[in-house]
Amino acid sequence: MPRSKKGKRGSSKPGSLRQEVLQLQLSAKGSLKGVKNGMKGESAASDDELTSDILSHYSSASETASVLEEGPGSEQVDEQTAQEETEDKLKQCIDNLMDKSAKTRLAGLESLRQAFSSRVLYDFLTGQRLTVRDCLERSLKKGGGEEQAAAANVFTLLCIQLGGGDEAEEGFKSLRPVLTSILNDGGANIAARQSCARALGLCCYVSTAEEGEDLVKSLALLESVFSSSYPNREGTLPTHKPGLPGLHTAALQAWSLLATLCPTSKLSELLELHLPKLQACLQSSDVNYRIAVGETIALLVELGRDIDEEFEVEDTESLCECLKSLATDGNKHRAKNDRRKQRSIFREVLHYIENEDFTEEKIRFGVESVYIDGWMRKRIYDAFKEILESGVRHHLQYNQLLRDIFGLGPPLILDAATIKGSKISRVEKHLFNSAAFKARTKLRNKVRDKRADVM
Repeated sequence: MPRSKKGKRGSSKPGSLRQEVLQLQLSAKGSLKGVKNGMKGESAASDDELTSDILSHYSSASETASVLEEGPGSEQVDEQTAQEETEDKLKQCIDNLMDKSAKTRLAGLESLRQAFSSRVLYDFLTGQRLTVRDCLERSLKKGGGEEQAAAANVFTLLCIQLGGGDEAEEGFKSLRPVLTSILNDGGANIAARQSCARALGLCCYVSTAEEGEDLVKSLALLESVFSSSYPNREGTLPTHKPGLPGLHTAALQAWSLLATLCPTSKLSELLELHLPKLQACLQSSDVNYRIAVGETIALLVELGRDIDEEFEVEDTESLCECLKSLATDGNKHRAKNDRRKQRSIFREVLHYIENEDFTEEKIRFGVESVYIDGWMRKRIYDAFKEILESGVRHHLQYNQLLRDIFGLGPPLILDAATIKGSKISRVEKHLFNSAAFKARTKLRNKVRDKRADVM
C-alpha cells in the first residue's frame, strides 16, 4: 500500500475534519450569494458540487489517517515481501550455476558475489550451503579459467557468510583439494590460481584452524608458491613469466594472514627462515610484489616483537637503507601512481622498523568505528576488504564473524532517533573540513620552506 505524505490536513482527526466541512459549507454558501449578486453573467458552482468536493477531501484525509495508523504493520509486510523477492532471486542465481551455458553460469556467479559481499545472508545460506558448495565445486573442476576464479571468490564469501565454525570448516575441507590442485597447476589460468591462493588463506583463517593440520598444510602450500621468487644460489632474483608476480603477491599475502594464527614455536621458525630471503625480494621489478614484501616484513617484525621485546632483524642497517631508497624512489621509468604508493607504504614500514611507529587508521561504519593500530590488524582488515570490497563496512556492522575478529561485540540495535542524532550536520562537516584544510596547508608550507632552504 503506498504511503501518503503527512500534511496539515492529512494529520488531523476525523472529528476536526467534520467541523471543517461544516465551516466550509457555510463559507461556501456566503461566497455563492456574493457571486450571484456581484458577478452577473458568470456561472457559479452549486452547493451540491462544492459539498461533494469537500466530502471527497474528507474521505481522502480519512484514508490518510488510516494509512498512518497502519504504517508500522505495512512496513513489516513490505520488508517481508522484499526479503522473499530477494531470496527468490538468489535461488534463481543458484539455479543458473547449473546451466549448460558458461555465460549464464558466470552471470550467476557474479550476481552471488555481489549479493554475498553487500549483505548478510546467514539465515538463507544455512539451508542452501550444500547446494551452493556443490555448484561451486563443479565450476572449479570443469569450468574455464574465468569461471574458476569467480567460483573461488564466491566460495570465500560463502565461508565469511557462514561465520566460521563447523559449517565453514566443513566446506573448507571439502573444497581444499580442488583449490590446491588449481593453485599447483602451472598450466592453469593465472587469475584462477590467484583467487585460489586468496581463498585458501582466508577460508583457512575463517575456519579458525589454529594449530591444526589445515593451518600447517595451507602455510606450506602457499610458501611453495611465493618462495619461487626468492633469490637463487648466486643471490640474483629469477625472471618470471608475465602474471607470476601477481600470483606471488596473492600467495604471500594469504600466507602472512595465516602467520598471525601461528603459535610461538612455529612463528619463530618462520621468522628465521623467511625474513632474510624476503629482504632480497625488495628489489623485485614488480611494484605490487615489492609492497607486499615490505608489509610482510613489517608484520613479521611486529609478531617477533610480540614474542620478544628485544627482537631485531639481522643486518638492520642494510634493511633500513633499502627501505629508505624505496621510500624516496624517484625513477621516472616507473608510473607516477606506483611511485607515490610505494613511497607512502615504505615510509610507514621504515618508521616502524626504526621507531616502532605506526600511523593509526580509523574505519567508521554507522555509529561505530574500528581502529587499525598495527600491521597485524591491517593485514586482517585488508584481506577482508579485498574480497568484500565496498561491503566491508556493512559486514563490520552486522556480520558476527567480523565483529568477533575485531572485538566489536554483538551487532548494535539502534532506533531511527539514535542514527539521526549520530549524523554530522553540514555546518559541522564544513567547519571540520575547513580546519583540516588549514592545518594541511600550514604543514605543506613548512615542508616547502625546508625544501627551499635545501635548494
